[in-house]
Amino acid sequence: MTAYAPEWLYLREPADAAARAAELLEPLRDYLPEDEEVVIRDLGCGTGSLGRWLAARLPRAQRWILHDHDTELLTHARTNLPRTALDGSPVDVVAEQRDVTALRAADLAGTSLVTASALLDLLTKDEVTDLATAIVEAGCAALLMLSVTGRVELSPADPLDDDVTAAFNAHQRRITGGRRLLGPNAVDAAAAAFARLGATVFRADSAWRLGPGQVELQRQWLDGWVGAAVEQWPDLRPAADGYLERRLDQASAGELHAVIHHGDLLVLPPSLEAAA
Repeated sequence: MTAYAPEWLYLREPADAAARAAELLEPLRDYLPEDEEVVIRDLGCGTGSLGRWLAARLPRAQRWILHDHDTELLTHARTNLPRTALDGSPVDVVAEQRDVTALRAADLAGTSLVTASALLDLLTKDEVTDLATAIVEAGCAALLMLSVTGRVELSPADPLDDDVTAAFNAHQRRITGGRRLLGPNAVDAAAAAFARLGATVFRADSAWRLGPGQVELQRQWLDGWVGAAVEQWPDLRPAADGYLERRLDQASAGELHAVIHHGDLLVLPPSLEAAA
């Protein structure tokens, strides 16, 4: 799995929080049990951004089990999640270093909710199918947020926008370590996988909306976005160098507006429908 610096994850956290589809929380709250502790497994937790956003928005006592392959990120996450829920109930937090692609239904036994943020697009079709199968077979819900969908809107427009977007999306779908990543296809693939298994799937759009008040995030995102595009299509480099310089100048001058689209999924297990 890709490694991310804590500094980048903290920098993007306010944009993540603003983008998350809060409308998915009402059906999730309605689903979660009222008279028992809610057990939440956060896959690829990073610094704990999703936990910080979600824990205080859910009522009832919660036990968060944080999963990541990076021990430094696990330390950040474990020590920085809220300790009280929406209704003042306690929030307990533990961390486990493990490969989230290897989770199966038995590993999720007793779990109420599986969460993940910016994870699905890093997985392959088979890995998403296996994850969906594990979640449905374990009978738990899932809240899977901020997966890239490949659509970027920049203002002012530039003639190279479409080429850079296409190259970046190709990079997101690249083969790495023998794995073909889903990239922008991840939300559709995951929704289809859960639906085939009989789960109820709610979809919502989520997007970063970056303006003059987020110059440093704009600059770092541009560096990574254009850098990945050039890595995928090296012939783009001569034009992309000038493009990046123009865009960075616009960001520094407070002239750049960027909308980077993502998709969020809430999945409720088939048992919910069967019991209705």
